[in-house]
Amino acid sequence: MSGPGFPKSNAVLAAGAALGWFLAAMPAVALEAGDLGISRLDVPVGDAQLSLGGAASGAVFDSSPSGQPWASGALKLMPRLHRDYDSGLQLGFNATFAVGDRLSRGRYGGNFFEKLFADVRTGLGRVEIGQTDGAGYVVAAGGPKVDAQVSLDDPQTTFFRDPLTGHAVSDVFALRTAVGASSNYAKIAYVSPALFGVQLALSFTPNQGKNFLPFVNAGPDVPGRQAAIWEAGLRYSTDVGPVSLTGYGGIAEGRGEHKLAGQRGVSDLGFGLRADYTVNDDLSLSLGGSYRSSNAYAFDIARSYDGASTRALHVSAIATYGDWVAGIEYGNAVAGHVPSLGASGTRLGLNGTQASLGYVLNANWQITGGWQRLDYARDSGVFFNGAPQLKMDAGFLHLNLHV
Repeated sequence: MSGPGFPKSNAVLAAGAALGWFLAAMPAVALEAGDLGISRLDVPVGDAQLSLGGAASGAVFDSSPSGQPWASGALKLMPRLHRDYDSGLQLGFNATFAVGDRLSRGRYGGNFFEKLFADVRTGLGRVEIGQTDGAGYVVAAGGPKVDAQVSLDDPQTTFFRDPLTGHAVSDVFALRTAVGASSNYAKIAYVSPALFGVQLALSFTPNQGKNFLPFVNAGPDVPGRQAAIWEAGLRYSTDVGPVSLTGYGGIAEGRGEHKLAGQRGVSDLGFGLRADYTVNDDLSLSLGGSYRSSNAYAFDIARSYDGASTRALHVSAIATYGDWVAGIEYGNAVAGHVPSLGASGTRLGLNGTQASLGYVLNANWQITGGWQRLDYARDSGVFFNGAPQLKMDAGFLHLNLHV
């Protein structure tokens, strides 16, 4: 690192090389994009229909400090079995099976069964029962992203590993601004249709069990585990002249079990706003941000404490021109000191910046190159580099496939 200025590292050189490769290679790749299209597999099963989708992503990167990996990736299979009725009712069974290395585990912590739920859909909305997302996450909105998989906010793939533990550095504290207290714990959720620009979501999560059916498993046997988590989310979209606005607010409240002194039920609050402006047929601009506050230390709901405060902010802007997407991001997060947690409850700070450029080959494929910087700090103890500050940066290329 070269200090407070722009870091003169191999990661920056890699980002520059990625940009040059983009500009030179993408026009030629675009000529072949039509041959790369992949359709979802739909197979009739009696009176029902089996739809098989999926996603795959892979990243190569050069990051510092030294000793970091050079590649990461994840693979997901997303089957859905559903049956339609003449009345307009649709019954479905959904699953998401995921595998990835330690840098590509996303917000679910590397669960093989990321989602497993049934749903009922009508003109009045849909009801989901099982291992699925909570209301605050389903309708979340915030700043635009060139590539959500490698964004600063709620990333699927990160670029930095703690060589002492082998785990991603973000496992200690990650920037996640959407309300997500109930994660993928088994729950009952309702999502309304969008009516006059308004969409409402509600969910109840009985405990931290991860099963197809709620109430079956109480979750991990640890002090402060959460139960009876209620979530609500509200999303509103409207046009103000040539600008399209989308706003969102979410809240979650839970009840702590087997509590130690100072432990409480989780309390999670977040909101976001995004503005989109179409300049002409080729160019569009987007700007937005999101904020979240929780009493769960580093957003770990089993460590929800009275007086604890963890907050996160993310702002971003992108410009889309034809098949190209360029963007910048800034993120900041703080996990306040929790004295009763001792050394494991030290104050943590996180600052991040990112610049990226993406090219959309077709509806299935996108490739993104960019540079990311993350700075961590703590008020006691040290990181794996032996210091209370940890400064990291990476230049990366990311290929994303979605079917």
